[in-house]
Amino acid sequence: MNDQSYQPTLGGIRAFVAVAKKLHFGSAATDLGVSQPSLSQALRGLEQGLGVQLVERTTRRVMLTAEGQRLLPAAMAACDAVDNFLSDAAGQDDPLRGPLRLGLIPTIAPYLLPRLLKGLPVRRPELDLRVVEDQTSRLLEQLREGSLDAAVLALPANSPGIGEIEMYDEDFVLAVPAGHALAGRKQLAPTMLADLPLLLLDEGHCLRDQALEVCQAAGVHPDLRQTRAASLTTAVQCVEGGLGVTLIPRTSVAVETASGGLSTAEFARPRPGRRIGLVYRMSSGRGPAYSQLAAEIAALALESGEVTAV
Repeated sequence: MNDQSYQPTLGGIRAFVAVAKKLHFGSAATDLGVSQPSLSQALRGLEQGLGVQLVERTTRRVMLTAEGQRLLPAAMAACDAVDNFLSDAAGQDDPLRGPLRLGLIPTIAPYLLPRLLKGLPVRRPELDLRVVEDQTSRLLEQLREGSLDAAVLALPANSPGIGEIEMYDEDFVLAVPAGHALAGRKQLAPTMLADLPLLLLDEGHCLRDQALEVCQAAGVHPDLRQTRAASLTTAVQCVEGGLGVTLIPRTSVAVETASGGLSTAEFARPRPGRRIGLVYRMSSGRGPAYSQLAAEIAALALESGEVTAV
């Protein structure tokens, strides 16, 4: 039973968060720079003091209990608050100096990263950018776990505890094989998708969900049994090979049409598209700094002329 006078130690809370991130005691101990027995003792002391079991240990795996899952966001927020306090006390109150772990979804990373990697060092010479590319759900999970600081993805994220900063909008265009009857057209109605073999990305890609939303808004019901691709580049190659058509973000057009086997067509206004933003843990207390970072990323993206300001 929870003793209301119990005051948990920071070491115990950090041990819990580390184990929750890694689901492995050895890896968690390495992350914290402590021995595994010390980690286990700190976690056990936290559980005993709270009167709840946070982590379930078996011979084969480590997993969070229901109470552990419920209390993890608060534990992470406590660690964030202490880290921010220590940084402020040391005069290191600018999170845009030093390492910053930034996630990007696969339908943004190849097209935005060249601008970021060239432009951010000029704007933020003291920022040490670390990049992770992954699908939206996994980026959000890494944010919640604390292994990422921020991520660039399509909004809304609709994830509890995750702050969202809007950056820019980009249109979708229709990718068709070179020489296709629709190649170069400028005023397509989304309803035309009903008569075309639409290729979709695999489940888990937000671009798949966005393409289905475009179809739903137009009253189109695509055949979900059509060829599916694990990446946008694969989808484009399938289009070049005559297997169908697909929706691609405008920022990808220059890269994906470079081979010469792909053409595009544009939709009539209001064009379907998506809003791109920066997301972060609200418990980090770094919203103002991430707003500055989002503005700088948006400015670099706008230089391409392929996106529009929010």
